[in-house]
This record gives sequence, C-alpha cells and structure tokens, in this order.
Amino acid sequence: MSSKELLTVKDLKTYFFTASGVSKAVDGVSFTLNKGETMGIVGESGSGKSVTASSIIRLLPKIGKIVEGEIHFDGKDILKLNKNELLNYRGKDIAVVFQDPMTSLDPVFKIGNQMVEMICAHQDVTREEAKQKAIDALKKVGIPQPEKRMESYPYELSGGMCQRVIIAMAVCCKPKMIIADEPTTALDVTVQAQVLELLEELQEEMDTSILLITHNLGVVWKMCDTVMVMYAGKTVEYATAKNLYLNPMHPYTWGLLDSMPKLSDEVKGELNTIPGTPPDLRLTGNCCNFCNRCQYATEICSKEVPPLMELEEGHFVACHRQNKKEQLRRGEVKENG
Repeated sequence: MSSKELLTVKDLKTYFFTASGVSKAVDGVSFTLNKGETMGIVGESGSGKSVTASSIIRLLPKIGKIVEGEIHFDGKDILKLNKNELLNYRGKDIAVVFQDPMTSLDPVFKIGNQMVEMICAHQDVTREEAKQKAIDALKKVGIPQPEKRMESYPYELSGGMCQRVIIAMAVCCKPKMIIADEPTTALDVTVQAQVLELLEELQEEMDTSILLITHNLGVVWKMCDTVMVMYAGKTVEYATAKNLYLNPMHPYTWGLLDSMPKLSDEVKGELNTIPGTPPDLRLTGNCCNFCNRCQYATEICSKEVPPLMELEEGHFVACHRQNKKEQLRRGEVKENG
C-alpha cells in the first residue's frame, strides 16, 4: 500500500449462505481509495454496494461471510483484526452514515446520551468532556441550539436534523474515512443539497476520505473523484468521475446515464429505462451478468465472464466487446438495425 492509499480492496467475495442456495452478493470486487478523496459506488438496488461497505467494516448478518479477498486500511489487515481492534476501527478510524436517519438513532434515548456513549467508547475522556465534544460536533454540522438538542429524542427532530446528528456522531472521533450509504435517500431535495455540502465542508476541514454509495449520478459528478459501477455483485466499470461521464464504456453505464432526466430535453416524454431485471445472485458466475439485458450482447457474453481490463490509464471495464483492439460504439445497435 502506497503512502497516499487509505483503503485497498482486492478480489473481495462476500456470499450469503441461505436455505435456497449461496447468493454471491459481492463477487470479486477490487478498488483503491486514496487519502482525502471521495469515491462513489453506483448501481441498482441489489448490485452489492451496501454489502461491499458492510464487508469493509466487517458488519455482516449471520448468513453473510467474506469467503475470499483482502481488505487493507491504512496499513492494517482488516480481516485479521480481533474484536477489540474492530471496535476501535469502526468508530475511531472509520465511521458510517446510513441512509435512513430515523432508524439509525435509538428512539428511546436522548440524542446527547447516544453521542456521549459513542465518544466515551472510542476516546479516553470523561463524560463531561464527551458532552462538550458532542455539543461542538452538533454546532459544527449546523444544528441550532446544540445544548437544547442534546436533550431531544430522535422523534422530536426532522429527518434532515437527524441526518445532521448522524454526521455529527460520525465526525466526533475525527475518522480517517466516512462511509456514506445513500445519506440523502430519505430526505427532500433541499435538505439533500445541504447534507452533501456539509459532507464536503467536513472533508475539506478534516482531510477525511469518503466512500459514497448512491443511486444518484448527479451526486457522483458533484462529489466524487473516482467511481465504481457495480452490477449483480461485480465491478463493470471503474474510472475517474470525469472519464466516466465524458467517455463511459460499459453498456450498463450507458443505460444508467441515459436513464437520467435532462433539463435540456425539449420533448417531454417517458424516461429511458434498462429493460429486464437483474439476475438471481445464486445463479451468477458463468457468464456476463448483464448479458440478458444488454442490446449489444453476442454469443461469448452468455458463455464467459468478462475480465475487468484497463482500456486506458485508470479506466477499467468488464465487457467482452470492449478491448484495446476494438471498442464498441454507444448506440451502434440502433444505427445498424
């Protein structure tokens, strides 16, 4: 791991062992996140985004297991940490902002109690010092009258306020990295913008890395340095945010970008969609997972798993029809047919 690399994931495979079979939720994912940078993970629901994040913090349900791969964080081998080391790693080195703020906080305890307990668990401070740190954190994320809010229960605050509290808890211990798992999904558009601006300000102030999981490609363009597109447990494209938008190469990425509504559209009609549904994760691993929905698919796509190849510097694509000798052109099927 180089001095600028904070998180390195290599060939991560996380499977769910259910009564009906083995579900390959994450099946061979690799990426690197540098210090002070933001990386986005995008894809449909069920593509493996959140399971990847849960694997990084080793917080999986009982049926889930990391069966293969490596996770290195700031020189530490995460898969070899014991229980006590994991507790420090999760709260002190790495923090998580979940997508539903109303269920991320315990409804029967006051905001202040939850924050103080968290700070005391990860820092060698008195409860009084922890209380002051909590008040300072609430003030930092723009919550008015933080002393008063410390005495509030989660249900007394709006969704946007609760999300600010979650972010305040995340930054209390000045983590090296924040995993933001769709942090704006349950919020209205105005509050979404405020939360994203807040994350950007905190990142700049503390030089924290952010792993941002989202469906929103507009958020990716605004926030991220690099992007990984996932589909059915696999990485299909991995590039800088600029390259992904200016020169996307995978048919699935094209579908995601085409599905975005554009303000410049003169004719108002139906939104573009990707036809079909994602595959059953118990049956993947024998072909390209996207072949049943891809208009560019050929015979080899249904027989072999495409490798993730670097087609230009820092731009990786997993598609049989994209290689250094010949490249597929976006929309050529419609042009020819």
